[in-house]
Amino acid sequence: MAIEINGSASQATPRPGQCLRTFLREEGNFGVKKGCDGGDCGACTVHVDGKPVHSCIYPAVRAEGKAVTTIEGLASEEGLHPVQEQFLEAQGFQCGFCTAGMMMTAATFDDEQRANLPRNLKGNLCRCTGYRSIADAVCGHGGGSGEAHGGDHQHDAGADVSGAQVVPGAQAVQGAQSIQGAQSVRGTQTPAAVPATPGQLGDNVPAPAGQAVVTGTARYSLDVPAGELPGMLHMKLLRSPYPHARIVSIGKAPALAVPGVVAVFTHEDAPQLLFSTAQHENYTDDPDDTRVLDNVVRFIGQRVAAVVAESVGAAEAGARALEVKYELLEPVFTPQEAILPGAPAIHGEKDGVFSRISRPHHNVVAEVHAELGSVADGFAAADFIHEHTYQTQRVQHVAMETHAAIAWLDGDGRLMIRSSTQVPFLVKRTLSRVFNLAPETIRVVAGRVGGGFGGKQEVLTEDLVALAALALRRPVQLEFTRTEQFTATTTRHPFTIHLKAGASRDGSLTALQLNVLTNTGAYGNHAPGVMFHGCGESLAVYKCVNKKVDAHAVYTNTVPAGAFRGYGLSQMIFAIESAIDELAIGIGMDPLEFRLKNMVRPGDHMLSTTPEPEEDVHYGSYGLDQCVSLVRDALDRGKERYRAAGLDDLGPDWVVGEGSALSMIDTVPPRGHFAHTRVSLEANGRFAVDVGTAEFGNGTTTVHAQLAATALATTASKVTVRQSDTDLLEHDTGAFGSAGTVVAGKATLGAALELATRIQTVAASLTGVALTDCRLVDGAVDCGERTVPLTEIADAARLQGVRLATDGNWGGTPRSVAFNVHGFRVAVNTGTGELRILQSVQAADAGVVVNPRQCRGQIEGGIAQALGAVLYEEVKVDDAGRVTTDILRQYHIPSFADVPRSEVYFATTNDSTGPLGAKSMSESPFNPVAPALANAIRNATGIRFGELPIARDKIYLAVRDRTLIPN
Repeated sequence: MAIEINGSASQATPRPGQCLRTFLREEGNFGVKKGCDGGDCGACTVHVDGKPVHSCIYPAVRAEGKAVTTIEGLASEEGLHPVQEQFLEAQGFQCGFCTAGMMMTAATFDDEQRANLPRNLKGNLCRCTGYRSIADAVCGHGGGSGEAHGGDHQHDAGADVSGAQVVPGAQAVQGAQSIQGAQSVRGTQTPAAVPATPGQLGDNVPAPAGQAVVTGTARYSLDVPAGELPGMLHMKLLRSPYPHARIVSIGKAPALAVPGVVAVFTHEDAPQLLFSTAQHENYTDDPDDTRVLDNVVRFIGQRVAAVVAESVGAAEAGARALEVKYELLEPVFTPQEAILPGAPAIHGEKDGVFSRISRPHHNVVAEVHAELGSVADGFAAADFIHEHTYQTQRVQHVAMETHAAIAWLDGDGRLMIRSSTQVPFLVKRTLSRVFNLAPETIRVVAGRVGGGFGGKQEVLTEDLVALAALALRRPVQLEFTRTEQFTATTTRHPFTIHLKAGASRDGSLTALQLNVLTNTGAYGNHAPGVMFHGCGESLAVYKCVNKKVDAHAVYTNTVPAGAFRGYGLSQMIFAIESAIDELAIGIGMDPLEFRLKNMVRPGDHMLSTTPEPEEDVHYGSYGLDQCVSLVRDALDRGKERYRAAGLDDLGPDWVVGEGSALSMIDTVPPRGHFAHTRVSLEANGRFAVDVGTAEFGNGTTTVHAQLAATALATTASKVTVRQSDTDLLEHDTGAFGSAGTVVAGKATLGAALELATRIQTVAASLTGVALTDCRLVDGAVDCGERTVPLTEIADAARLQGVRLATDGNWGGTPRSVAFNVHGFRVAVNTGTGELRILQSVQAADAGVVVNPRQCRGQIEGGIAQALGAVLYEEVKVDDAGRVTTDILRQYHIPSFADVPRSEVYFATTNDSTGPLGAKSMSESPFNPVAPALANAIRNATGIRFGELPIARDKIYLAVRDRTLIPN
């Protein structure tokens, strides 16, 4: 019996053992996504006879004779399904990779199910949004798009805290909340701000790809119809079972004998050049310690060989058939052991100067040693000293779309790469360097990317598919499994921070001393940058004349670490902000008052490890004091709401506490971050913006459209954004380091302003009116007595030989600073260790907020991801160096029920360096969450938790051992 798909009978027959997900995708239904292949994430949800199922674990043969509906078939002839409309209205997505599955589940809900979303959405995971916008969408509380929110609303109280629940199972979602508003869109920063012009700066412009996301037609990396790339081959990898070994031989013959296997690639077939998988504008920022395929493996999961076959199954069988002989080498698994004399040298054969490794024979990738003033004098002047060792764990990005890439050669023999990457231009440069190819012979395109969080600032798939495509002259695809994501990509760097800090009774910070050990794993990708950045703004945000830092980034035979949201700051801020609370408690001062006294203010040098501040970092605007006040006031209001509702007495087994933490981040990475953009007027009177920035839920597509629309006096709906294609533009460093708005956006704004002048100049020539009297309006130029349509101007410019396309460039300097402050009220059960988040508040200094709803979503998503990192997420590595948390059900990321509905507030500032006053706000919301929660638990229980995650069993044991509860 045939399988009916979206009303039409399929003529295909499922293969033995084939799951419904792969069958549906082979039939062209690309809205059915792969997030886990274990029934854990829900991205593959479809309807079978009207019931939602996870198609990745549903045998395709069971669907024979049944009606299957995918996201492509959810709409009717009359229009979108109500759930699709609601997700559009509420913008219930960011990257959108999980959205189809989320909607397919929600489309089956009745009123009773909608009233209990924590239970009924438990099978659908989202890594981007923090779930608030999803709740609004499912419940039909969209709040509208294109709304103008003035400053009168920016200090509203925010979330409804009635019925606070357990974490997991945080605050109940009680319907839509007001979106805390935008500042003045004309540069004034008074509370009585002018409402945003629809479709321009300050408006809640919907994402341009919204319609495609909710209908399942947005094309992600592997959403390529078979007819576009005929003859596609598939690659699978054999990975090392040992943490440290030399490959003696690889027998290819058994693999090549497997039917369907086309080729096997080993270290003998790969370039000898050493490079780093990390991608930065200056590739010398990272050590050259990696080969495409190496004859030495340094962690369990490292690539050993690549098998290319006609099908995924054949490639997997071929990889299993390979015969490999290893010479086992001694491993080392902790940085403390790795720096001991006589420890195995993981990269000891490398030239430290050539590869830019600080001390390869001692496993030290990079190090910093600095002292400002004299910490000895500072401790001598202190009335209270806090000394403690803080530890942060490995955390995985868990972007819903795994790493994937396709490579092929076009008709001219150019190497074409389609990849899930944050940095297409840097990938092109790396492939050019590794394979010794002229840059013009390579093109890299990123489709819509299903999440990044720093994990896709690497080259982990593109080099392998390029190697195979160049050799075989056929398209080759490589898609990582979820297990490969955990065991063979990158994680957040684990930090061990021994901290000593002193304060005087008058509330002055007298000394800060830190000894930092970071575990970069088997390779040094991002190790120097994460270490230096972590030791930067985390210290610089506080005035203290005596600071000392000794930091080492160290190799171990474990899964490599890499770039992760916050880039070292979240680890260091956890330690420093925890210590700030301890100092305040030690001298009997309110922790927020202690922060207010010691945090930097305009005019203060921002110093960390050098005696002079970064010369290009300035206070473009300053809202940290506002953020502290916003959080303190919100916590006070929340306490009063609880009291008024009679919820302040939870019973004798509960203790309640408050805590907060602050953070600062440079708005652009150091040493240059470049963007080239182009803005043009098209013949139909619309505008086109070409940008290099990839879209992976960061929202930069919307930002570029709004910035251009503001400069060109139109609306974002009349701006088409083309992006993330290396053939479009000269160069773009990429979407990382929070640079999408403040670097690429600055370039777009500059190009749009220049284009506006050119358009007005053409209009003046047509009408004979002075240029100064010609004014752009929506769709035309107002020249006084005559209004000239843009279509007429486009025609006239063509006849005059005038190019109505302008280029913008920005190099990432000067830079500003952005601020975030987070606060929590929590309750801890002294009998069970149960934790309840009663209130979660974050205030952000994002400058002039380009799109309040979108920026709020970035903050909520950062909070949710950070809550996972502080409460339960951990990539666990056993004593043999093997990752044991290698599937989603073993690695707990926040689900709908786990995430409280946070209150979000914006400071009123206008940044002098950012485009139209805007600042970056994508990484930074993550950073203050862990210490704020730890400080709240400390305030409630009197116990300082210095090691992450702060899981419930740790709370229980710590409280029990403090005898707050009977044994």
